[in-house]
Amino acid sequence: MTPSLRWAFGSFFFLYFAYVGLVSPYASLFFLERGFSVIEIAVLMSMLQITRIIGPFSWGWLSDFLSNRVGIIRFCACFAALVFLSIYFLQSYISFFIWMFVLHTILSSLMPLGESATVHALFKDNSFDKRYGRLRLWGSLGFIFMVLTAGELFQRKSIELYPAVGAIVLVSLALVTFLLHEPKMERRKMVKGELLVVLLNPDVRWFLISGFFMVFAHAALYVFYSLYLANLGYDKFQIGLFWALGVFAEVIFFYFQSKVLSRLDAEVILQAAFGIGVIRFILIAFLPTTSILIFAQVLHAGTFAAHHSAATKLLQRWFTGPLQARGQALMATVSYGLGGTIGGLCAGWIWELSQPRDVFVMAAFACGLAGMAIQKLRPRHYQSR
Repeated sequence: MTPSLRWAFGSFFFLYFAYVGLVSPYASLFFLERGFSVIEIAVLMSMLQITRIIGPFSWGWLSDFLSNRVGIIRFCACFAALVFLSIYFLQSYISFFIWMFVLHTILSSLMPLGESATVHALFKDNSFDKRYGRLRLWGSLGFIFMVLTAGELFQRKSIELYPAVGAIVLVSLALVTFLLHEPKMERRKMVKGELLVVLLNPDVRWFLISGFFMVFAHAALYVFYSLYLANLGYDKFQIGLFWALGVFAEVIFFYFQSKVLSRLDAEVILQAAFGIGVIRFILIAFLPTTSILIFAQVLHAGTFAAHHSAATKLLQRWFTGPLQARGQALMATVSYGLGGTIGGLCAGWIWELSQPRDVFVMAAFACGLAGMAIQKLRPRHYQSR
């Protein structure tokens, strides 16, 4: 991968996650300002996950069929920018509901296809362990930049500037996609049932189940962490700092990812990530002092960055060649789609019926279930038979 192409993919990750850094902490606060209830906000925010149930796999199938990932990425990025601009004309709750669904169905294509294009380019020159983390950390930097910049802006001015910031980011993302390229994909006729053969492997199923529960757990964080911190008395800029700290921790992991992946099996890293997740969410639930919350955010390096890197590498063991995009999309569908949707809705239900801390108790329990699932994987020498 040439330096200019690395810059292009780095910029793509930076801008995509800058958008995520706007939506995750501040969309719920924007909707609250519009007068929507907590349950209504939970449903709106669940669109981020619901659209990943069908969206990524559909886009992944189209990509494998057309053998043109980058072309689909460009189309979806441009279309998403246009759809986002319609926010200025929305008034009712139902209009925001439809807008969130359409927008994030389109955006659900970008990360699975962008990840698979990056992985394809890196595996082509045998540099995944060395360079993937260095490219992916630009996404984390984009997230940090946005949560800090937007948090300060919204604190000084108003959360009503949310639409303007989002429009700038998505238009910039659309422009950057025209700089992306990847090595020529081998055009091969799809074989009926080839994906089913992979899914019949019990290790693949346990791996996907572990991903489901891990993102189920993190849905509590993505949907309610900002509201939880606001209830504890933190202002918008301080909330942004907490988010930025967690993502800065993942930047550090991504930078040193090659040292970890070269020394430990992906399964071992996943088991550690799930254990760290249990600890992190228990701390958030029962010891929400500033110092403990800071420590819990540092653990994001394990619960997100380590988990994501190990899962992406392990995925290549089963989904290769013409199955690559669909494999990446399937992981997004099962984990971020189903896991994130059900986790977010369960979190909203618990938030309303119980107390906020119980949302994070549920998250800790889900991390434990993820750990139990990944322990079901057979030793590697059996998997290869």
